[in-house]
Amino acid sequence: LKPIAEKVAVENTIVVMTCNMGQSELLMNFVCNAKAKGLSIDNVLVFPTDVETKELAEGLGLTTFYDERNFGKLPSGEARNYGDRNFGAMMFAKVVCVQLINHLQYDLLFQDVDVIWYKNPLTYFHDKTNPNYHFDMYFQDDGAHSSRYAPYSANSGFYYVRYNDKTHYLFTSLLYSGDMIVQSSSHQQALIGLLADHSNYFGLKVKVLDRDRVDFPGGWHYHRQKSLMRDIMEEKVVPEIFHMSWTQNKDNKLKFFQQMGQWYVKDVCIAQSKHDILKGGGTDTDGGGMDGSGDLVVGENGEERKDSLIEPCCLAEPNIVCHYRDKPSKIPCKDKDPIDKGRPSFW
Repeated sequence: LKPIAEKVAVENTIVVMTCNMGQSELLMNFVCNAKAKGLSIDNVLVFPTDVETKELAEGLGLTTFYDERNFGKLPSGEARNYGDRNFGAMMFAKVVCVQLINHLQYDLLFQDVDVIWYKNPLTYFHDKTNPNYHFDMYFQDDGAHSSRYAPYSANSGFYYVRYNDKTHYLFTSLLYSGDMIVQSSSHQQALIGLLADHSNYFGLKVKVLDRDRVDFPGGWHYHRQKSLMRDIMEEKVVPEIFHMSWTQNKDNKLKFFQQMGQWYVKDVCIAQSKHDILKGGGTDTDGGGMDGSGDLVVGENGEERKDSLIEPCCLAEPNIVCHYRDKPSKIPCKDKDPIDKGRPSFW
């Protein structure tokens, strides 16, 4: 892992993600979305939990580290609901991948695969003029200000960590707290408990990016902040990122991204292995694909690799599809049924 991390790090920072085959189309959308916007993802390091996801990630031009000893027996299917067995099993991968990079003394941004970028968020965390620059860790606000997630309500699917002795000790403690994760069925709850302890006892400085901000929105905003979501749909507000949290399963995440105009994956690549995608020739059924200029995966000598998935799978323009009239959408979806019975149109 050490030589891989050295190669991928930019300004001593690595963007860490983990994924299995069941969530692979969300990873694919993150990549295609970023490329369509011209955003660099060169310092992303993916920890796939199965060989199929490793092959897909590498076909998308991402660097991977497949830890078969630790991840080989994790499920390849997606979680159907928050907290189910597959969801809980993948929490282990989220703990290990962050702990490994932190222990190699890198700063890191961890994000779930249901995050998309409008801008490169590392600019915010690297800005030394930022009044919040002095914190050790930064978290997106989960939105759920319940006692279960007190006192921080930190979302464990998007957070930034500066390497130092305090964060090193925190992630060592989290690795040894597997019983807490199993008992609570929540990596998030266990992490928040440790954040409170390490803040009180060891001076760990934790910043939760308030949910009333407009630059780091997530599922709470999507479902409950109609005014902000309208501003985002109309491009009056351009946030740093968007995290499709607070959503029951992958199927709904995909639909919501399509409505938002943030889905950049061709239908032929959804739930397909790299082998099947390339075997099928990447037939374009969704409209114009990316022109490939500068976007194909390249080899060591700069040559275009024939196993790239960028051209077969990525769209230059989003595939906007209406599903539910009551959820935020780039275009009016008034003729669709609501997902929440009786709710009026978003527009």
